[in-house]
Amino acid sequence: MKILVVEDDERTNAILTEALTAHNYIVNTVVDGQTGLQLVQNFEYDLILLDIMLPGLDGISVCRQLRQERYQIPIMLLTAKDNSLDKVMGLNAGADDYMVKPFNVSELIARIRALLRRPKSATLTFVLSWGNLQFDTSKSLVTCDQKPLRLTVKEYQLLELFLRNPHRIFSKSAIVENLWSDAEHPAEDVVRTHIKGLRQKLKAGGVIADFLETVYGLGYRLKSPPGSEQSTDAISSSQSIETSKKQAQTEIVESLAKLWERFKDSFIDEVESILQAITALEAGILEPEVQQKAKHKAHKLAGALGSFGFHEGSSLAREIEQLLSVTNLDRLQTEQLSKLVNLLQQELQKPPVLPTSTAVCFAQHGLILVIDDDPALAERIRLEAAAWGFQVEVAPSLAAASEAMTNNLPDVILLDLTFAEPAESGLTFLAQLRNQHLEIPVIVLTGRNSLADRLEAACLGSHAFIHKSVCSSEILRAVTQVLNHAQTAQAKVMIVDDDPKLLESLSALLEPWGLHLTTLADPQQFWQVLEASVPDLLILDVKMPDINGVELCQVVRNDPQWSQLPVLFLSACHDAQTMHQVFIAGADDYIQKPIVGPELIARIFNRLERTKIHRDLAQIDPLTSLTNRQKSIQQLTSLLYLAERHHQPFCFMLLSLDNFKLVNNQYGYDSGDMVLSQFGKLLKQSFQSGDVISRWGGKEFVIGLYGVKREQGLKLLLRFKKIWNQQEFTDTNNQIFRASCSAGIAQYPNDGADLKELYRAADATLFQGKILE
Repeated sequence: MKILVVEDDERTNAILTEALTAHNYIVNTVVDGQTGLQLVQNFEYDLILLDIMLPGLDGISVCRQLRQERYQIPIMLLTAKDNSLDKVMGLNAGADDYMVKPFNVSELIARIRALLRRPKSATLTFVLSWGNLQFDTSKSLVTCDQKPLRLTVKEYQLLELFLRNPHRIFSKSAIVENLWSDAEHPAEDVVRTHIKGLRQKLKAGGVIADFLETVYGLGYRLKSPPGSEQSTDAISSSQSIETSKKQAQTEIVESLAKLWERFKDSFIDEVESILQAITALEAGILEPEVQQKAKHKAHKLAGALGSFGFHEGSSLAREIEQLLSVTNLDRLQTEQLSKLVNLLQQELQKPPVLPTSTAVCFAQHGLILVIDDDPALAERIRLEAAAWGFQVEVAPSLAAASEAMTNNLPDVILLDLTFAEPAESGLTFLAQLRNQHLEIPVIVLTGRNSLADRLEAACLGSHAFIHKSVCSSEILRAVTQVLNHAQTAQAKVMIVDDDPKLLESLSALLEPWGLHLTTLADPQQFWQVLEASVPDLLILDVKMPDINGVELCQVVRNDPQWSQLPVLFLSACHDAQTMHQVFIAGADDYIQKPIVGPELIARIFNRLERTKIHRDLAQIDPLTSLTNRQKSIQQLTSLLYLAERHHQPFCFMLLSLDNFKLVNNQYGYDSGDMVLSQFGKLLKQSFQSGDVISRWGGKEFVIGLYGVKREQGLKLLLRFKKIWNQQEFTDTNNQIFRASCSAGIAQYPNDGADLKELYRAADATLFQGKILE
């Protein structure tokens, strides 16, 4: 686990580093609050040790800002200030614990372990097992058949990395990134040496088999433990768990039957209400408000009835909802509506078809926020969730959801897209969550099922899209899959194929390898999805309706923003002519169907690894560490797309260093580089990690802020300019100088509908920083 120490005292830093490293923690240290804040915003840490008295930004301010930005990392304040007021201020700022210097190392380690034991989004297992090997991470104790094994610090960390990620392949560079601090730069051969030593020690200690598999060309992966070595106690325990599961399944089915009896009358009343609306329609006196309410009731029925086994009833309600969406219904449509409602009434007189079994998992603990105004559905989810070990909070409106999240952030959100109040939209709420940079998984659970809804939800960052008619166990299974996805995806892959079954099988094959997949069955939506998902690699089928894969590849290669995107083809065509067309169009690789899993995985990772260095060089400006013009245009285009779809403002800023040529001529090019580097660093510190911050070449910089209006952006620019004007530089002759900047600002859609227009509008206000004077 990785700990960030923010402490300006060199001796205290040394003591903390030595103590934490001795307990197998990976430690990064910084000496000021601003740098610490920046590291947390850009890298993942499991805990922060934070001094209060720091140069620049103090510890209390760092803590408060992290909590305002919704970071949930445990924070322990470690300071020489020992009065009650300071403790109260620290804890009120969001700190989890407070220790006074001088501290006892044993007590410090114990408190750190206590903080790390607190659950985040899912239960963290502290005892990891593989065959006859056990690793108690809380005690750094590895045993084989209850006999302790002596390992080095890095061997402990290696073992934990693989045991916690049983399905992931780790390249040597990925292992270095996970297990060595930023200040260390070991050669990849060092990784091989540590793995060899770990294997030898485990074998000598009696571990029944080699626990690691070497995947040629990719790295290392944990093997499946030998199944033949299960002990009698384990079998007995397993049988006990199975018995408990069957009992729980029986209880859930019985409870669902009671739940149906409880809500049956309300379902019948809702159908009767729809029938009354149709009667009014036939009489020509149906008011639009009443029709809207009837449509909403049909929508709720479509989602809820399928859960109780009324799949035909769910389909009938969906047809009713679609007809009620029509503004002016003709006579035939009205007759069809009446017929559908009568059939629905007959359907509800039948007994419910309840599920015969429900998958139950006892290892989950967490809070699910259900945002839905359907009480029957919410109660069903609450009942099922209890069997899986989850707590449920229900918010019947988006306003209630916002209030609930203010008091207690959930581990996962189940979000409907439609509410009784027409002004409330689940997609708008999803966009707001994205804008606030809240790292809470959202599963869309709705009665709507259009491709447009699925596409928009995916673009806004939803983790899954589920129709309400599925059984409750499938909903909870999706929740656990989302929460158990502990590893952040390392690369994004977009797959376009008109065969949904193939897309499903590819998802099952590739997602366990840490790839974030976007699948698309309709090539007509290709460009829209491409710009929204920004993939690192594209996989295309050759033969598809309307637009084939070769034509899509040509479109990609003809666009300057996407021309370097790796493209891999999958096809059942084996003829030389097709392969020639594919590579002429710009393909990087070609794989024939039927797909061989290991071959596809190897080719994907080899292609990603091969392009990683080129991509970094091509997308990052080496002097400022900001994204360059080409990469930022992709990012800005994606944010503009979101702004257009959700009617949100978008702020575009253009900054330029004044008389920069004079700086180079008078103080030297090294001094000019120093100015550029500091300018980029200060921009990153002054804006949020979710904003697009880039250098467009020479002395010109561009910033894009989604959901921010011109007035808010102007305040941020004023604050930045004030800080920049205080910066002083010293050239090689010890001459002190300053470098001023000008800035222009524009807002979408007021000042322009695309990047080109926004750039022109910002540039018009740029000269001499007129808007800031």
